[in-house]
Amino acid sequence: MSKRFDLAAVRLYVITDARPRLPLERFLDAAISGGVGMVQLRDKHLADPELLEVAEECARFCRQRGVAFIVNDRADIAVASGADGVHLGQDDMSVASARALLGRDRIIGLSTHSAEQVNAAREAHVDYIAVGPIYETPTKPGRPAVGLELVRYAAAHAKRPFFAIGGLEPANIPDVVEAGARGISVLRYVAQSPDPQRAAREILEAIERRAALAGSRG
Repeated sequence: MSKRFDLAAVRLYVITDARPRLPLERFLDAAISGGVGMVQLRDKHLADPELLEVAEECARFCRQRGVAFIVNDRADIAVASGADGVHLGQDDMSVASARALLGRDRIIGLSTHSAEQVNAAREAHVDYIAVGPIYETPTKPGRPAVGLELVRYAAAHAKRPFFAIGGLEPANIPDVVEAGARGISVLRYVAQSPDPQRAAREILEAIERRAALAGSRG
């Protein structure tokens, strides 16, 4: 695990492509000011030189602001850009191969879509998992929603921090937190907002209100 970040303390993990609604640096500044604790660059349309250039820009900015920066899929781009780690899907390179490229101190995240994949991640050398999509989302066409039951399973069985992902917004986040999620990952609600700082704060407030309510019950 990266020695620089406490992933269990990250409440909001934002994913963006190279062209969010605002110019990239303005977007990052606003989102981080709103409380984002980790940023992932996911852009499957850029050629490698462009992807590396954008990743380097994100890595520099996130380093200055003290938040983790992750590259989706591409461990080679993560290393070359100075990113803090890589996020892998189930069909990407193996965790073992990514670890060999990244070394021990960079972060590796892994997407999971079933209880079996959550269990398998317990034995892999990953630092966090993403669980979802909780609800259907256009960013993952053809991927069926897993619902809240997988959040409950991950809360009970995951050994590493996990982030619920997929169609999340302030209106449905209370149910996800109630199911056991402590970290939330979003793309559209923040990256496509005209006010990413406000959008991030809305999500964090939804997380904190539900967590506070659960604490008062306990």
